[in-house]
Amino acid sequence: MNVVIVEDERLAAERLADILQAVDQQIKVLKVLESVEEAVNWFSSHSSPDLVFMDIQLEDGISFEIFDEVKIEAPVIFTTAFDEYAIRAFKVNSVDYLLKPINREELAGALLKFKKKYNEQLDFELKVRRVIENVSNRYKSRFFIKIGMRFQSVPVSRICCFFVEERNTFLKTAEGKIYDLDQSLDQLQSLVDPEQFFRVNRNFLVNINCIVEVVSYSTNRLKLKLEKDFEEGIIVSRDKVTDFKRWMDK
Repeated sequence: MNVVIVEDERLAAERLADILQAVDQQIKVLKVLESVEEAVNWFSSHSSPDLVFMDIQLEDGISFEIFDEVKIEAPVIFTTAFDEYAIRAFKVNSVDYLLKPINREELAGALLKFKKKYNEQLDFELKVRRVIENVSNRYKSRFFIKIGMRFQSVPVSRICCFFVEERNTFLKTAEGKIYDLDQSLDQLQSLVDPEQFFRVNRNFLVNINCIVEVVSYSTNRLKLKLEKDFEEGIIVSRDKVTDFKRWMDK
């Protein structure tokens, strides 16, 4: 754990550093800052430590002035010989408020409070990261297809469209190759990323990256031309046109 101490009394800073080491040998004191001005300059040019110990009354003012000049991301444990600043201390990102002279038990309790809060934050960030990973892994990235006695893996990024013909489902690649599939078009629609694929009608699910042209077709309808296109083109159903335009315009 990296710690910064804001304290204008050298002996008090040394004593605090000694107690911190006695409580937890994993703590490293990065810097001791002795004034409001020095603290503002340091926090303005350095990345945030894990924790800050901050005396309130410094040689050139009170430490709350630091927060007026620079944003401090790290939690703060205030240390002071006076208790009149307690309410104000908890209006900033304070973990605890310790009165001098600081003893080992109180300091250990403040660190325990910080670590509990820190671990809760880490748990929250981990949960968020897992949700993002689950969402990103929700959709297929490839299809493993049987071709006679052989098998082939087809990346979704190379699939121009899925389509139904004579009650059978197929995919067509950007190279123009066609393979049959066991899934229905409804099932395939739930397996691929809706940001990339759109169900333009009952028979076609198309990849936005393979659309090379969109033209008007009769009243309130559209016709698509894909890479390695079908000769007759692909018609966007009338009831899908509005959603298709919105999808294309994201």
